[in-house]
Amino acid sequence: MKKSLFISLGIIVVLFAIVYVFIYFVPYSNGIRSGELIKISHKGVIIKTWEGEISQGISGAQIFSFSILDKDKEVIEQLQQYQGQYVKLHYVERFATFLWLGDSKYFVTKVEKEQSPHFRN
Repeated sequence: MKKSLFISLGIIVVLFAIVYVFIYFVPYSNGIRSGELIKISHKGVIIKTWEGEISQGISGAQIFSFSILDKDKEVIEQLQQYQGQYVKLHYVERFATFLWLGDSKYFVTKVEKEQSPHFRN
């Protein structure tokens, strides 16, 4: 009885580890999006995650929501610095996410400041 319980628990742990590794390390897509950075926040009650949004339209009707991993300190600092400005975000889309990684499937890996196409010199 104990042996079958340990084997069952072992199988469950191994399956969870495989799913976690797949979701964390296998990207669904990579891409770049540009827009005005309208939000960057560190939110959550028990588990805090970094979340943000960019507006991709003039009216703000097209909002792109994204997450940032805690390990990407430089990206977080740049996003805080560029608040309210036009930015280009490089991101990785995952198949799914876990509660402790972020709310979105889109994870920003790099940020660049851009000139807004709405205001040209």
